[in-house]
Amino acid sequence: MNTYKLIISTPDGNPFDSEAVMLCVRGIEGELAVMAGHVPFITAVKAGDCKVILPDETEKTATIGGGILTVQNDKTTLLCSDFKWN
Repeated sequence: MNTYKLIISTPDGNPFDSEAVMLCVRGIEGELAVMAGHVPFITAVKAGDCKVILPDETEKTATIGGGILTVQNDKTTLLCSDFKWN
Protein backbone atom coordinates (compact mmCIF):
# COMPACT_ATOMS: atom_id res chain seq x y z
CA MET A 1 0.00 0.00 0.00
CA ASN A 2 1.11 3.55 -0.66
CA THR A 3 2.22 5.65 2.29
CA TYR A 4 2.48 9.35 3.05
CA LYS A 5 4.09 11.56 5.70
CA LEU A 6 1.73 12.09 8.65
CA ILE A 7 2.45 14.51 11.48
CA ILE A 8 0.17 14.66 14.51
CA SER A 9 0.98 17.67 16.65
CA THR A 10 -0.29 18.95 20.01
CA PRO A 11 0.82 21.80 22.28
CA ASP A 12 2.90 19.16 24.12
CA GLY A 13 4.78 17.93 21.06
CA ASN A 14 4.40 15.49 18.17
CA PRO A 15 3.02 12.12 19.29
CA PHE A 16 3.29 10.87 15.69
CA ASP A 17 5.71 11.87 12.92
CA SER A 18 6.17 9.05 10.44
CA GLU A 19 4.77 7.29 7.38
CA ALA A 20 1.14 6.15 7.41
CA VAL A 21 -1.23 4.35 5.06
CA MET A 22 -4.45 5.92 6.34
CA LEU A 23 -5.75 8.41 8.92
CA CYS A 24 -9.41 8.37 10.01
CA VAL A 25 -10.92 11.24 11.99
CA ARG A 26 -14.24 13.05 12.35
CA GLY A 27 -14.37 16.28 10.37
CA ILE A 28 -17.01 18.95 10.78
CA GLU A 29 -19.12 17.30 8.07
CA GLY A 30 -18.63 13.70 9.20
CA GLU A 31 -16.11 10.87 9.20
CA LEU A 32 -13.20 11.11 6.78
CA ALA A 33 -10.19 9.07 5.78
CA VAL A 34 -6.96 10.32 4.25
CA MET A 35 -4.81 8.02 2.12
CA ALA A 36 -1.79 8.63 -0.12
CA GLY A 37 -2.66 10.81 -3.10
CA HIS A 38 -5.64 12.48 -1.39
CA VAL A 39 -6.60 15.84 -2.84
CA PRO A 40 -5.19 18.77 -0.80
CA PHE A 41 -7.65 20.39 1.60
CA ILE A 42 -8.06 21.78 5.10
CA THR A 43 -10.88 21.15 7.58
CA ALA A 44 -11.75 21.44 11.23
CA VAL A 45 -11.68 18.18 13.20
CA LYS A 46 -14.03 17.32 16.06
CA ALA A 47 -12.93 15.72 19.30
CA GLY A 48 -13.28 11.94 19.33
CA ASP A 49 -11.63 8.84 17.97
CA CYS A 50 -8.67 8.80 15.60
CA LYS A 51 -7.31 5.79 13.73
CA VAL A 52 -3.88 5.50 12.08
CA ILE A 53 -2.98 2.55 9.87
CA LEU A 54 0.76 2.01 9.63
CA PRO A 55 2.73 0.61 6.65
CA ASP A 56 2.94 -2.82 8.34
CA GLU A 57 -0.91 -2.75 8.48
CA THR A 58 -0.91 -2.24 12.26
CA GLU A 59 -3.91 -0.17 13.38
CA LYS A 60 -3.40 2.32 16.20
CA THR A 61 -6.26 4.22 17.82
CA ALA A 62 -6.27 7.38 19.88
CA THR A 63 -8.60 9.91 21.41
CA ILE A 64 -8.11 13.47 20.20
CA GLY A 65 -9.30 16.94 21.08
CA GLY A 66 -10.63 19.21 18.38
CA GLY A 67 -8.27 20.69 15.86
CA ILE A 68 -7.34 21.28 12.23
CA LEU A 69 -6.42 18.75 9.52
CA THR A 70 -4.31 19.94 6.61
CA VAL A 71 -3.70 17.65 3.63
CA GLN A 72 -0.92 18.77 1.29
CA ASN A 73 0.82 17.07 -1.63
CA ASP A 74 3.89 16.18 0.43
CA LYS A 75 2.41 15.62 3.92
CA THR A 76 -0.68 15.55 6.11
CA THR A 77 -0.74 17.40 9.43
CA LEU A 78 -3.26 16.97 12.23
CA LEU A 79 -3.03 19.79 14.77
CA CYS A 80 -5.12 18.93 17.82
CA SER A 81 -5.56 20.26 21.33
CA ASP A 82 -5.07 16.84 22.92
CA PHE A 83 -3.95 13.39 21.78
CA LYS A 84 -3.78 10.12 23.72
CA TRP A 85 -3.06 6.66 22.33
CA ASN A 86 -5.62 4.06 23.45
